[in-house]
Amino acid sequence: MEHVQEYPPPVAPSAYQPLATRVSVIGPEYCYPQPVDLAVVRKVLTISEGKFAVSDINGNIMFITKGKIFSIHDRSVFVVQSFSDIALFQIMTVHDRWQVFRRESTEEKDLIFTVKRSSMIQLKIKLHVFLATNPKENVCDFRVEGSWLERSCIIYSGESNTILAQMHKKHSVESVLLGKDKFMVTVYPNVDYAFVVALIAILDGINHDDDE
Repeated sequence: MEHVQEYPPPVAPSAYQPLATRVSVIGPEYCYPQPVDLAVVRKVLTISEGKFAVSDINGNIMFITKGKIFSIHDRSVFVVQSFSDIALFQIMTVHDRWQVFRRESTEEKDLIFTVKRSSMIQLKIKLHVFLATNPKENVCDFRVEGSWLERSCIIYSGESNTILAQMHKKHSVESVLLGKDKFMVTVYPNVDYAFVVALIAILDGINHDDDE
């Protein structure tokens, strides 16, 4: 059954201009002509024991992780679901590689993209993202750079300076009360926000792997 988006886009700031080409990775239904502001809250324990939830600016939950399904021999799988998709996609980690598959599959034909560190030793985050249609992985399709500790990460298109999304702290009374486990992500116009959520889930997994 075709996905029906249930969440209206937030009001678009005039400062953002849509990209000339739509960036659709998970699906075109997750691309809006306006920027999308997402709030990420870690350690959500009330809905399916999720590790974090992603909501819109009105507080409506859009995605939530189900945590690790299994972990054996340096391999783990966890699912990110939306409230209109039981299993939107799932992420498998194997030896410092993160693979994102459609729905509940882990078969090669259902691979969407792969994420790798640009180098094993990193003071700050630098990840390379390769679409399944780019199996040689000579040049990355997207990259993520920044500091998870400072909640300051940017997602770029390939090796360019074109920004697709950026993570930032939200300085408000609410964010102070919720503490460091809440931060904001702004997804630029015409960029697949479910794809951005997948990258945030991977970043969360990398930086909280021992946080059981």
